Amino acid sequence: MEIGGVKVKGTNNSTSALLMNDRQERKMAEFAASAAANTVGNLATEYTSPYLSYFFRYGKIAEDFKNQRNELRLKEDRVKNEVDVAERQAEIIDKDVENWLERVEKELRETQILEDEMDRIKCSKWCPNWGWRYSLSKNLAKKTLIISKLVETCNFPSVGRRAPLQGIEFITSKDFRDSESSKSALKEIMEAVNAKHVNMIGLHGMPGVGKTTLAKEVWKLALEQKLFDKVVMFTMSQNPNITKIQDKVADRFGLKFKTTSEEGKAEELLLCMKVCMNMKDKQKILIIVDDLWKEYKLETIGIPVGVEHEGCKILLTTRDKKVCTVMNCQKQIQLRSLSEKEGWGLFKANAGLKDDYFSLIDVAKEVADECKGLPLAIVTVAKALRGESLDGWRAANQRLKDSRHLDNEQVFGEVYKLLKLSYDYLNKNNSQTRENDIQSCFLLCSLFPEDFEIPMEMLIMCGIGAGLFSNAYSIEDKRREILVALTNLQSSGLLLETDDGGRTVRMHDVVRDFAHWLTSMGENRFMVKDKLKEWPNVVESLGSYTAMALRDCGCLNHFPKTVEFPKLKTLFLNGEGSGLVLSTDFEEMKGLQVLFVSDIDFSLEGLQSLTNLRTLCLGNCKLKNISSSLRNMRRLEILALFDTDIDEITEELAELSTLKSLYIRYDEDEEKRIISFPPNLLSRLTSLQELHVMNKNNVNLVELNSLSRLTALSLSLSTDQCCQENLVFPKLQRYNIVVNGNLSSERPTFRTILKIKNLSSSLSAFKNLFCNVEKLSMENVRGKKNISFNMPFLRELRMEDCPKLGCFIVQSQQIEKLYLDNAVNNCQLCSTDVENHEEVFRVQDRYFFSSMKKLHLLDLSEVRIIWKDPAVFLTLENLTSLYLYGCKKLSYIFTPSTARNLSQLANLNIWGCEELEGIILDKDQASSSSNADIVLQTISFPNLTEIKVIGCNNLKSLFPLGSATSLQKLVRLIVRENMKLEQVFEVEDEAQVTTKKEIQFDKLECLSLNQLPCLIDFCPKGYHFLFPGLRILVGTKCPKMTTTFSIDSKQIVHSKTEATEGSVSEPTPDIVHDKDIHWKRGRHVTLPHYIE
Repeated sequence: MEIGGVKVKGTNNSTSALLMNDRQERKMAEFAASAAANTVGNLATEYTSPYLSYFFRYGKIAEDFKNQRNELRLKEDRVKNEVDVAERQAEIIDKDVENWLERVEKELRETQILEDEMDRIKCSKWCPNWGWRYSLSKNLAKKTLIISKLVETCNFPSVGRRAPLQGIEFITSKDFRDSESSKSALKEIMEAVNAKHVNMIGLHGMPGVGKTTLAKEVWKLALEQKLFDKVVMFTMSQNPNITKIQDKVADRFGLKFKTTSEEGKAEELLLCMKVCMNMKDKQKILIIVDDLWKEYKLETIGIPVGVEHEGCKILLTTRDKKVCTVMNCQKQIQLRSLSEKEGWGLFKANAGLKDDYFSLIDVAKEVADECKGLPLAIVTVAKALRGESLDGWRAANQRLKDSRHLDNEQVFGEVYKLLKLSYDYLNKNNSQTRENDIQSCFLLCSLFPEDFEIPMEMLIMCGIGAGLFSNAYSIEDKRREILVALTNLQSSGLLLETDDGGRTVRMHDVVRDFAHWLTSMGENRFMVKDKLKEWPNVVESLGSYTAMALRDCGCLNHFPKTVEFPKLKTLFLNGEGSGLVLSTDFEEMKGLQVLFVSDIDFSLEGLQSLTNLRTLCLGNCKLKNISSSLRNMRRLEILALFDTDIDEITEELAELSTLKSLYIRYDEDEEKRIISFPPNLLSRLTSLQELHVMNKNNVNLVELNSLSRLTALSLSLSTDQCCQENLVFPKLQRYNIVVNGNLSSERPTFRTILKIKNLSSSLSAFKNLFCNVEKLSMENVRGKKNISFNMPFLRELRMEDCPKLGCFIVQSQQIEKLYLDNAVNNCQLCSTDVENHEEVFRVQDRYFFSSMKKLHLLDLSEVRIIWKDPAVFLTLENLTSLYLYGCKKLSYIFTPSTARNLSQLANLNIWGCEELEGIILDKDQASSSSNADIVLQTISFPNLTEIKVIGCNNLKSLFPLGSATSLQKLVRLIVRENMKLEQVFEVEDEAQVTTKKEIQFDKLECLSLNQLPCLIDFCPKGYHFLFPGLRILVGTKCPKMTTTFSIDSKQIVHSKTEATEGSVSEPTPDIVHDKDIHWKRGRHVTLPHYIE
C-alpha cells in the first residue's frame, strides 16, 4: 500500500514495539539526513534510497494517518450504535463484530501514542531531530495500513441475530411442589437424562396429577445445571398443530425457515439439530414433548430420534402408559398422586388458609380429602373456595359428599374437562362397537363403592351380562376383551393399578365422581346411592335410569310399586351386613340383564319375571329353592354364588340351557362344606364353558369329558376323584386344579395351575394338562421312578418331599422359578439321559436358563454340582434370587463364566452346605476348561443386595477381592458359623497389594460376622473399607480376626486390617483385641475413633 508516496508493507507489530526496536535505523537516518541536506528534496526522493521518503514526505504521511484514524472513529461510532440497537432487541451480537470492536479499541488506544509523538515533533519543528522524525514517519505509515484495513472491513450486513428463545414462561416452574412422588419421579428423570444410551424417557400418570408441572421443573434444572446447550418444550395435545410446533422449535434454535411445507421445515430442523450436535463443542439438546396422546413419528416434526443421535434426548409426558411403550422409551416413570399430608399442604396454600382459621380448618380438611391427592383437583377446588364464608365451605362439602354432580361442576369444571378428553379419546382407533364397550366398561366400574378394589372377575361377569363385546362368542374371548379394555383404562389413567398382582383395579374418587357426572344426564343415566333412607319424591324420574347401585339403603326392602324401570339393565343391591330382607319382586324390571345382590336375605321367587337376566351374582345371601326359582331364566349365562347358603343343587338346574359359567365358593367352614351335584347333572349343561367349584365336591370328572365347550376349570379334588380308570382331563385353556388340597379364593396370577399332593398313582390322567401348564407343584408324589414330560409353557416348578422319584425330566425354556425341596436326587431340565444323582442340571441349551429368576434348592443330599459341564457358557442373566439349604455334598455353585452373567442377582442365601469349597469354582480348576480365557475377567455383582452364608464348614473364602468394588447395592452381609472361613474377600495374588486402596460400600446397612473361629481378616491387608451408611455391626467369636473397625467425625465406619511384621506400617486406629462387637448407630455403644 502507498501512504504519502511511500510503499509500505503490512505489519502486525504494535506501536510500542515499533518505537522501541528501531534504534539502529535512527543512527542510519541521522547520517543520511546530514548528507541529504546538501541535495534537492525532489532529487533525493527520486534517486536516493526509499527510506529518505520518510524524511521528506512526513507531512503527507501524518495527514493520511489522521484522516484514516478519524474515519475509523466514525466507523466505530456507527457500529456501536447498531450494536446498541441490536442488544435492545435482545439479539446476540456476532462474534466477528465483537472482535472488530475489540481490535478498533486497541488500535485507537495505540494510535493515540503516535499522535502524542506528532505533537512533540510539531513543537520542535525548527530544530528537528531527524532520526526521531524518520522513526515516527515509518511507524505512522505502518499503523495507517492497519487502520485502513479495519475501515475496509466494517461494512457488516448485520451486527447480530435473534437469540434462541429459552422459554422464559417455563423457567420459573412456580407451580412445582415437592412431594414424595414428584421428588422420586424427578430424581429418576434426571438420572435418565444423564445416563448413556438412554435417549427416550416417558413420564406417565393420570390426568391432573402434575406431569406438565414436573416437566417444566426438568426444563428449569436442565438450564440451571447447564446439562444441555438447548432445551425445547412444546405441547402435542390431542390434535397437534405441527406448523406451530415447528415454528416454536425453530425459534429456540434461531432458525429462519426457507420452506413453507411441514416436510420441508422438518428437514431444515433435522439438519439444524444435527449441525449443532456435530459442531466442535458437540452441543447437547433436550426436547420435552408434553401431552402426547398416541404414537407419533417425531422425525416428521424435525426431531432427531434414535441412538445414532446421542446428543439429543427426549422426555415425553402422557396420560397413557402404552404411549411410552410404543414410543420405545428406555425409561418409563409413573407420577402418582399426593399423600394425604402433602395434599392438605397444597390445598391450604391455594385456599389461603392459615392455622388460626379454627372454624374453617376442619371442614376444609374434609373438602381436601374429597380430592384424594389429585393436584389439579386440589388446586381447582381450593381456588374456587378461597375467601368463602364458613357456610359456603359447609355447603360445598355437603355437595361433594352427596355427589350432586351438576352443582360440583362449578368446582371441578377444569378437572372434568381434562377427564372428558381422556374419556372421549377412548373412541379413537377403535370400531364403533369396541369404543362403546370400553367406555361402558369404565362406567361400569363407577357402580362399585368408593375406594373399592374391584375384582376383575366380578367386572368380567357383570360386563358379559351387560352385553359388552357382543361380537366375541365365547366367555374366554369376552374375558380377554374386557381385560384388554381394563388395561387400556389403566394405561390412560382412568383406572388405577393396585398391589395385588393384577387381580383388582381401583377408580380414583375424583374420576368416579366424573363418571357419575357423565351419567347424571342424557339417555344412559346411573343412580349410585349410599344410605338412601327413602325414594325421591319424584319417583317417576326413576324410570329413566339404565343402571342403579344402592348400598346400605333403608328403602331397599321394597321398590316403588307404581314405577316401572323399562330401561334398567344393571342393578347392584347391597345390605352392608344389616340383615336386610328384600320383600320386593322385580316385576317392573323385565329388561334387567345384570343383578348383583350381596348381604341381603330374599326369596328367589321374585326373580322369576327376569327372563332377560344374563348374569346373576349372589354374595353372602340366604336363599331357598334356588334351582326351582331359576328355571324361568332361560337366557342366564353366568351364575355366581359367593358364600351364599343354598339348600341343595337339584336336577332343575339342568334347565338352564344357556348357562355358560358356574361359580360356587364358600369361605366359611371351607373344610367341612361339600358341594354336591346330582349324578349326570353337569354333563347335561352342554353350553357350559367355565366351571369353578372352589370347595370340596363330588364332581364326576368323567362327566366333564362330555362338555365339548369347556375351556376353564377350577376344582379341588380328592385322590379318588382323579384316579378313575381311563380318566383323562379334557384340554383346557385356563385351569386351577388342586389334588388333595385347597383352592385359593384369590384370582390366580397364572392361567394354568396344577398342584398334586399325596399321590401314589400314575400321572397319566394329567397328560392333557402338562402341555400348557404354567405352574406345577408336586408334593409327596410317588409314581414312576423316572418321569419325562414336555412342558413348553412351564414358568414355575415346585417339588417337595419326592425323594423316591429318581428323575423328573422337564423340557421347558420359559421357566422362571424353580423350587426343589427334598425332591428328586436328579432333576434334569432339557435332557433325556440319566447317569447319576450328583448333578441338578445338565445344560444342553445355553439359553435354557435365560428366563430363570428364582432358584431354591433345599435338602438335595446327593448333589455335588448344580450345573453339569462348566465348559458350557450358561446364561443366567435374569436370576435375581438363589437359595441353597442343606445341599451337603455340593462342592461349588458357579463357574467363573457363569458368575459373570449374574448381573441381576439380588439375593444370595447359602445355608448348611457342609462340603462347599467355594461359591465360585477355583480359577485353577476353571482354567482347565475350554473357557480358560474368561477366568481372567473381573467378576461383578452390581445388583446384589443381600448375602447370607451360614453353616458352610468347608468354605475358606467367599468372593475374589476384585468383585468387592461391584457390591455398590449391598445392604446386608451376614456370615455365620463357617468353621474354616479365613477370608471374606480373597486376595488371590499378594504381590499385587502394593499400595493402600479404598473401597466404599455406600448402601451397606448391616454387617454381621459371627462364630468364625478361623477368620483372619474381613478387609485384606493393604486395603481400606468405608461404610458411610452402616447401621448395625456385629463381630462375635472371631478370635483370630485382625481387622478392626472404627468411626470418624463424620460418622463413617472404617475397616482396616492390622499390618503384620514385614509389611509397610501405616497409622492405624485404636484396636480392640479379643472383644466382641455389638454396635448399632445411635446407641450408647461406640466404636474406636478413626485416626488418619
